[in-house]
Amino acid sequence: MDDGMLIGQGFDAHRFAVAGSSRPLWLAGLFWPVPQGVDPAHYEGIEGDSDGDVAAHALIDALLSASGLGDIGSLFGVGAAAHGAGMHGRDMLHETVAFMRAHGYEPCSASVAIIGNRPKVSTRRIEAETVLSEAVGCRVSVTATTTDHMGFTGRGEGIAAIASALVRCAGDEG
Repeated sequence: MDDGMLIGQGFDAHRFAVAGSSRPLWLAGLFWPVPQGVDPAHYEGIEGDSDGDVAAHALIDALLSASGLGDIGSLFGVGAAAHGAGMHGRDMLHETVAFMRAHGYEPCSASVAIIGNRPKVSTRRIEAETVLSEAVGCRVSVTATTTDHMGFTGRGEGIAAIASALVRCAGDEG
């Protein structure tokens, strides 16, 4: 087992569901209702085997990377019949942290940057930080940005997130 502090990174990207699918939008552990004045037919959630929460998924990969315990696919599987199919990102984070702790690792700090045009993360950033921090058991900061209309996120086709996590081997005090 490694001694000391370890850092990991994670990335995730998903497309938005097709118009008319009525898929709910989950991001950073939160449900995001259709904003007032927006046509619900043009405000779909994120496509994925689970809830598509790219922030939670990137954070899971960062935590597992730092711990040397694989990635989200190795823990939850891939596809509609996988262990993680239909799960919410917050529940996946709880399970990831329990898995880490069982292997002697403890989350210390994390951050996640959400990349996309919608939803407007700034309106619920503090709430997202609270939910993710509670799920992980350490401080998680959340930031958001756009790509100035470049690429799939800029065209509004999807959303992405990148995360970093710092973990400590259990029993290490420093």
